[in-house]
Amino acid sequence: MRNSFFFLLTLFILSFASCSKPIEPKPKEIAGRAAKAYYDYLIQGKYDAYVDAFYRPDSIPASYREQLIVSAKQYVWQMKTDHEGLMSVDIAGAKTDTARHIGSAFLVLSFKDKTKEEIVVPLVLNKGNWMMR
Repeated sequence: MRNSFFFLLTLFILSFASCSKPIEPKPKEIAGRAAKAYYDYLIQGKYDAYVDAFYRPDSIPASYREQLIVSAKQYVWQMKTDHEGLMSVDIAGAKTDTARHIGSAFLVLSFKDKTKEEIVVPLVLNKGNWMMR
């Protein structure tokens, strides 16, 4: 009898646990992950994806987009010249203002020469996606 009671009690508790809502990440966590992903594009050599991660309310000419891609390549080249290249990107934190649809992600760039640099990436929420400003 006693074992049956504990078995039923366990089933009852598990049934409530399975009905709870899944924990959704906070907006600042999503913003931080987005900024990290954008800088990871630089490590992976996906310069076009990095350029497309910037918020632009209007479309831009293809020639200007190509100039931005060249600029991203130059940025990576400068990191290679100064620090032997970018090794990894880590999230140090993030702040968001969901009422104004803006935020900032704090990233730590780790370079191959063992130096680190903390940067702030300003973000804007556009159609449910955090994009760099």
